[in-house]
Amino acid sequence: MRRKDREITDMQEIAKILDACKTASIAMIDEGTPYVVPLSYGYELSDNQLVLYFHSAKEGRKIGVLKNNNQVCFTVFDEGEPLHAEIPCNSGYYYSSIIGNGTVEFIEQAEEKTYALGKMFAHQSGRKVVFTEEQAATVCVFKVISTDFTGKRKPK
Repeated sequence: MRRKDREITDMQEIAKILDACKTASIAMIDEGTPYVVPLSYGYELSDNQLVLYFHSAKEGRKIGVLKNNNQVCFTVFDEGEPLHAEIPCNSGYYYSSIIGNGTVEFIEQAEEKTYALGKMFAHQSGRKVVFTEEQAATVCVFKVISTDFTGKRKPK
C-alpha cells in the first residue's frame, strides 16, 4: 500500500467498515474481459480471514463466470463526505474501504446455505431470521474466502 498512513490493520476497525457498508463489488474475469457486479452481503471475520456471503439467481452471467474462474477481487467502501479544497486537485472524499482477493466457493449443503442467508439478512437488516431449507433451495448461495485484504481510510 502506497499510503501507509491510511492503512487499517486493526480487525475491529475493519469490522466497523464492513458493518457500515451494505454492498460489495465483486470483480471477475469473463473470457479475458473484466466484469464487476455489486451485491448485498453478509460476513464473518476471524483469525485474519474474511468470509463474504452472497446470494443470487441460480443461473446467469455472474454464476457462469464464477464457475469457470473462482478467483475474484472485491471492494467494500463508504465514500463518506466530500472534501472541497481551495486547489481543485486537492479535493476528494473522506472514505473508508476494504479491498481484497479471494476464492469463490458455492454452498450446496442446506444447513450452510440457511446459515449464510441468515448472516446476510442480519447484516442487511439488523434482524435475526431463520431460513428454511425450502427457501434456501430457491437461490444460489456462495462465499468469497479471503486472507488477502486490506483496509484504508482517509479520516476527516
